[in-house]
Amino acid sequence: MYKALSALKSSPATRTSQNTATKPQKSTSVGKLFEFQSQLPKLPVPALSETLPKYLSTVEPLLSKDEFAQTKNLVEKFGQSSQGQELQRRLEARAAEPGRANWLEEWWNDLSYMGYRDPVTPYVSYFYTYKDDKLRRKPTQRAAAIVRAAWAFRAQVASGELAPEMARTTPLCSYSYNYMFNATRIPKRPSDIEATYDLGANQHITVARNNQFFTLELVHDGQLLSAAEIESQLDRIVERADSTAAVPVGVLTSDNRDLWADNYELLAQASPQNAQTLEKLQSSAFLLCLDDTKPVTREECHRTYWHGNGSNRWFDKSLQFIVCDNAKAGFLGEHSSMDGTPTCRLNDYVLDQTLNNKVDLGSTNVRADLSEPEALRFVTPPTVVRAIEQAAGRFSKVVGQHQLRVLQYEAFGKDEIKKLGFSPDGFVQMAIQLGYFKMYGKSRATYEAAATRKFLHGRTETCRSVSNESVAFCRAFEDNAQGVQDKLAALQAAVKTHGAYAKACSEGKGVDRHLLGLRLVLRAGEEKPEIFQDPAYARSCHWNLSTSQLSSEHFEGWGFSEVVPDGYGIAYTIRKDALIFHIAAMQNEFGLNSDHLAHYIKEAATEMRATVLAAKLAAAPKL
Repeated sequence: MYKALSALKSSPATRTSQNTATKPQKSTSVGKLFEFQSQLPKLPVPALSETLPKYLSTVEPLLSKDEFAQTKNLVEKFGQSSQGQELQRRLEARAAEPGRANWLEEWWNDLSYMGYRDPVTPYVSYFYTYKDDKLRRKPTQRAAAIVRAAWAFRAQVASGELAPEMARTTPLCSYSYNYMFNATRIPKRPSDIEATYDLGANQHITVARNNQFFTLELVHDGQLLSAAEIESQLDRIVERADSTAAVPVGVLTSDNRDLWADNYELLAQASPQNAQTLEKLQSSAFLLCLDDTKPVTREECHRTYWHGNGSNRWFDKSLQFIVCDNAKAGFLGEHSSMDGTPTCRLNDYVLDQTLNNKVDLGSTNVRADLSEPEALRFVTPPTVVRAIEQAAGRFSKVVGQHQLRVLQYEAFGKDEIKKLGFSPDGFVQMAIQLGYFKMYGKSRATYEAAATRKFLHGRTETCRSVSNESVAFCRAFEDNAQGVQDKLAALQAAVKTHGAYAKACSEGKGVDRHLLGLRLVLRAGEEKPEIFQDPAYARSCHWNLSTSQLSSEHFEGWGFSEVVPDGYGIAYTIRKDALIFHIAAMQNEFGLNSDHLAHYIKEAATEMRATVLAAKLAAAPKL
């Protein structure tokens, strides 16, 4: 996702929708899930005197002494200038506007998601890989159990009885749960919109099989279908879909957003039936994709859930559960209105319920009067078929440009890292830093997602993982003249600095969102401040490493793409006894190599543990 800051755009909202270029409607949801919403603080605007020194500390390790001296001069000049003070005043005024929940929200949603025009897959969406279900080897049986578990979670969201997420004793914003079920992104020029549908009026899911879509009503005569009934209905869908072929309309959703917006209108206008079919598909609670593939290796599984064949999906849907013909399963999330933590919670619940046989499966009886699942048919005249063929070609090209390696590191995990005296996330971040340093001989700008959901409508801030301390740590570990005690001290300093910056980010006091806000309050015709023309600013925001952690004992990993053509996307899971890294990159003129980076990260993690143990042993009292 090569995200460039573009001009803010507006587009008309439809149905119950979030228009990212205007003020979002406040949630009218009630219940336990939303009980703290009125008490949540607003995202702060840090003081310039706080952000600018912090910014300098993050760019210094990326620059030469002369470059840093120049940058320091520009930053200090901006902080003392009337222009800097005026931009800060404007941003503070925006944050204080009555009725504005979050000063960043509309800008961020448009620039990073709705106004972003590259394909959502592979550049925006993210996926989870599930552990195998030893109790359910038949794919439709496993799928039925997943549907029942997801529906139980949905019921808690709909009633508001789901407990709000907490960071220890601090409640987190629940606003994004409004965009979890019965939600979809809809392509529009110049900015997409997010549409939501009434949960009570739309109690159906969409099932994809063999590039075809079916509607499965989950309530019959006022009673939720049992797992046995869902399985029976899914079997009927598989039999019907596998006995025929259809034009793969779903691949249109994999395309560049402007092209998909044009083809969306082309598809909708081709026949009144198509508009009805789109409405039925988009209003469904979620998508269940029954793939006819049988992935085995970790890379095969990750590719299946990340993008699949491009056709047995509707990439705009917020939630897609994927079950393969060998009963392996995963999940694909559309990122625009919801970050990973709520869907991680959903999927952790689904897997806890199914893998541990807690899920309520209902009666084993299958009612004889269940209606046949409805096939969602599209009318596809030659113009639509041609658009589909072209979209399929572009999808294959984009996916073919990507390399992927999954590193399953089983030497140790969270429990051992804690015993060594480190924050698991900080330790793993330094393993990534050291692995990259081993491969390239230098440190480059690194993004780690940090949640700001303790604030109303909060999403993320950038935790800048590269610091003077992290660079010193990398150099120390690559210097054979350094003793284990010095290496341990360098690692401790690097992890401590990382932890302090991550904590500041969670408090809304990182540098990237604040600096972005200062840029965006500039008015037409005003001169761009030199701080933003400085090459150091662009270099420090060019994320050669884009990283993020989401962890569940039930996941076999998760993933997303790189964010710059010469960079890597590294999604990692920290389990009790293992570390799992999804390392994605492009195959292009920059000579990136996910296999090699995986090798060096593994080597780094092993060396770090060995060094800590050796240092502690050397420091232990001798008997």
